[in-house]
Amino acid sequence: MEKLLEEFSVGLFFWQTLLFGLLLFLLWKFAWKPILNAINDREEGIKNALDAAEDAKREMQNVTADSEKLLKEARAERETMLKEAREIKDKIVADAKEQAQVEGDKMIKQAQATIESEKKAAVADIKAQVANLSIDIAEKVIKDELSDKKKQEKLVQDMLGDIELN
Repeated sequence: MEKLLEEFSVGLFFWQTLLFGLLLFLLWKFAWKPILNAINDREEGIKNALDAAEDAKREMQNVTADSEKLLKEARAERETMLKEAREIKDKIVADAKEQAQVEGDKMIKQAQATIESEKKAAVADIKAQVANLSIDIAEKVIKDELSDKKKQEKLVQDMLGDIELN
């Protein structure tokens, strides 16, 4: 340090100070503003990027919440549709059972009516056959009874005996 003080030159110090001041003036006049502007621009860009990232984060959270909400709504709608489909299916099955029961009852009534009419026709046919057979038998018996003269007279006597006079 002593060596520096011994070799100290005022002229050199003056010129170095003057050049340093001139350098500071030139830097301040021409370079300081562009450097500060560049730093401010960069700072602003970083701030904007951070804000944009924060906005994107919020937007992503909103989108996630919206998608979860839509998913819940879709699930609820699906459940509602499935419930309605089950109700419609049950109603269709119940209607089909009811219609089948009505058709079955109708067919049974028709079958019973058909059986009854065929039964009446069969009974009428049997009665007619019995009547014909009775007439045929009576005819044969009468022929047999009337074939002999003595039998005819006896039949007439029996019939006359059966008649009551008033």
